[in-house]
Amino acid sequence: MAVTKIWAIKNSIKRVIDYAKNSEKTEYDPVKQVLHYAEDGRKVVAEKTIYVTGINCRRETAIEEMKAVQERFDKTSGNVAYHAYQSFRTGEVSPELCHKLGVELAKRMWGEEYQVLVATHFNTGTYHNHFVVNAVNLWNGKKFNCNQGAYWKLRSLSDALCREYGLSVIEHPKGKTPRSIYFAEKRGEGTLFQCMREAIDEALAISLDMQDFVTIMGHKRYIIQYNPRHRNLTIRPVGSKKGVRTGRLGEKYDRLALEQRIRQRSFAERHHNNMLYREQRRQQQRKTGIRHCSMLGKRNKMKKITGFRALCLHYGYLMGFLPKRRVKRTPMSPMMQQEVRKLKQYTKQMQLIQRENLRTETQVAEFLERIQQEMREIEQLRKGVYHKLRRCPEEQTPELRKQRDEYTQKLQKLRQEQHISKEILATIQKKKQLRQQELAMQREFYGKKKQKTKKRDYVR
Repeated sequence: MAVTKIWAIKNSIKRVIDYAKNSEKTEYDPVKQVLHYAEDGRKVVAEKTIYVTGINCRRETAIEEMKAVQERFDKTSGNVAYHAYQSFRTGEVSPELCHKLGVELAKRMWGEEYQVLVATHFNTGTYHNHFVVNAVNLWNGKKFNCNQGAYWKLRSLSDALCREYGLSVIEHPKGKTPRSIYFAEKRGEGTLFQCMREAIDEALAISLDMQDFVTIMGHKRYIIQYNPRHRNLTIRPVGSKKGVRTGRLGEKYDRLALEQRIRQRSFAERHHNNMLYREQRRQQQRKTGIRHCSMLGKRNKMKKITGFRALCLHYGYLMGFLPKRRVKRTPMSPMMQQEVRKLKQYTKQMQLIQRENLRTETQVAEFLERIQQEMREIEQLRKGVYHKLRRCPEEQTPELRKQRDEYTQKLQKLRQEQHISKEILATIQKKKQLRQQELAMQREFYGKKKQKTKKRDYVR
């Protein structure tokens, strides 16, 4: 079994190959010229290089030969090289066989047209090949077209080699979870994928069949495209233009698995759960959330909250954490569930808006300009302290260092406020759109527009 990947190198081919060569990492081979794949030498201390082979170039002079071809055809900018790897299952191949397969793959993939440096590494018991490919054709100067077709060709050639040598092949590879989503879920944060899984699990528990499942997911503000002939369903939140195949959420979320999970429950149990859900929904729709309260003074003389402060307060109310100890009865849209992850960030924004009394975008922009001007002034003062520290007597050093640290602390605080101000300006339109979507969802949930209460003045 082998996995493959290829990506572009844009800055310097010399940096990649120079970094790749490290004679101290060589093992099992007397040749000391080696190729490293990593971009930071400090990260590959445990990695050991085994074999190196040059195709259409010598491994000792690969840099000079590749650069000479680029200069000959005046193709020294843009993508200067491509980096690929081929990794095998632990214990499935020997060092010699791994390198042999890598050289054969490079010849089948790039043939006599491109210069390639092939190196076989052993890292934590796993043998894998690395390829550094010159982006410029050796004979006609055309650049290698590294499109999606090139990736699939590299993968199919690698699988064909594995079959020829009796190695295992991944017949049905699974999709890869995006890195940001993977680590967010590992930290226990409520990602969009996690919100989708929870909504699907809840809907399956109260659905009579797949059509009923699609309807209930619509109540939860998800649009489901269901086709019995397709392997996966497509799910997307209301207001989002991009859908996700349910198979990417996990093995138990493809179409066959979802249908099986519904059939596992008896019809009586499904019918009972469905009736309870519909009765609960009817009860929630009867509650409009309007409450009558008494207040001191006259309502028409109260100061109305406007601007960013009003938007942030209403935003917190829609997310369910304002006022304190409030239980949100209406279901939140998927996009608003994601926003709950950013409560700490929004709290800092609200504190800044309240402290500086910021009401409009213009006021936020002016505050940001003041912060930046103050930062420039403090940086100049701190720079002067640094100059004095180089030439001052030893008895003045503690005082100057204390002054320097005070300037640094002020800059740190100002940078935080600068970052928060930029976030406010960048997310204000998104907040307005999400607020409108959430209000539209609530109106649809209640089945009618929110009634306006008659103005009353209560005086104690």
